[in-house]
Amino acid sequence: MKKTLILLIGCLVIVSCGQKTEKKSSVESQVTPKQWLTFNSGNAEAKHVVLISGDEEYRSEEALPQLAKILSAKHGFKCTVLFAQDPSKPGVINANYVNNIPGLDALDSADLMVIFTRFRALPDDQMKFIDNYLKSGKPVIGIRTATHAFNFDLDSNSNYKHYSNGYEGDKKEWVDGFGRFVLGEKWISHHGHHKHESTRGIVSKEGKSHPIAKGIEDGDIWGPTDVYGVRLPLPGNSKPIILGEVMKREGEFNEADLLYGMRPTDTIPVIKNDKGALLNDPMMPIAWTKSYQIPGGIEGKAFTTTIGAATDLLNKGVRRLLVNSVFWSMDMEVPVKADVGIVGDFKPTAYEFRDDDYWLKKQLKVEDFE
Repeated sequence: MKKTLILLIGCLVIVSCGQKTEKKSSVESQVTPKQWLTFNSGNAEAKHVVLISGDEEYRSEEALPQLAKILSAKHGFKCTVLFAQDPSKPGVINANYVNNIPGLDALDSADLMVIFTRFRALPDDQMKFIDNYLKSGKPVIGIRTATHAFNFDLDSNSNYKHYSNGYEGDKKEWVDGFGRFVLGEKWISHHGHHKHESTRGIVSKEGKSHPIAKGIEDGDIWGPTDVYGVRLPLPGNSKPIILGEVMKREGEFNEADLLYGMRPTDTIPVIKNDKGALLNDPMMPIAWTKSYQIPGGIEGKAFTTTIGAATDLLNKGVRRLLVNSVFWSMDMEVPVKADVGIVGDFKPTAYEFRDDDYWLKKQLKVEDFE
């Protein structure tokens, strides 16, 4: 009887300890924040798309999770979305923190890199994943501020200073940096009037027979972001797919409005800016293809579009352009009419710069975009 009682007490102690251990593990898992998101389609053979956000103005942290959801839920891709974060606050998005984007090692298994960053100065142990990816010759899609994706100080010790927007150093191939060398252009200018003149997409002559423009007609693409200026002609074998017609805002400017008073129903093209320069003759390309090959690497394909802010993704034509470019980039047949419907609850905020206090108070978490 005494022996039985001792055994029972021993079992209770073991069970109790096990419960405590299990509870502790559960708590530990809860306090480990997600620093990136992965959307799985359930297909073990799915192509892997890594989407890198990190810009201070155009809400890439809102745009890329939605694009990833469309690609995963509608088209069966596996998608990993990365975010800018202060390392002292892992899992909390801070678009103003330019020195850290955790999870870039996901590029080691990526079939496509989609980059939407602005003036980042990432440490070498993160930049090496981007550099290795590009050396592999795998495809790249650059969105909006990706033309000026990186910016290192002149006195920086980084081994990747040549990625800087406007680079003028000894590595002559890299003149003007990643934007020009890989994507086709660096930061040049706001061609349209920022927050006052929107962008209407016109399919170029070359684009009419290009798979990326499949299912897209003149005017299908519209966004409240203005047309970026580029130097014409674009370098190398670049091919314009979509041209950006600068459109006049017909309504009143409204700082509190999501679209700043602009609407897709605006019908009047802008002829000249206030300095007398013609804005739509010629039109600037807002989407183009080109090949790239960095020193020591294999040749690859690039697609660049200067439209694509979070509020631009409210437009079906913009979403179709991006989805089509994903298929094209990975040498897959572009669907005749790809399903580009919004997935879940997508309520983007207006593009704008936000100060550090905003990000401190906002405490926007990576998991908020699941």
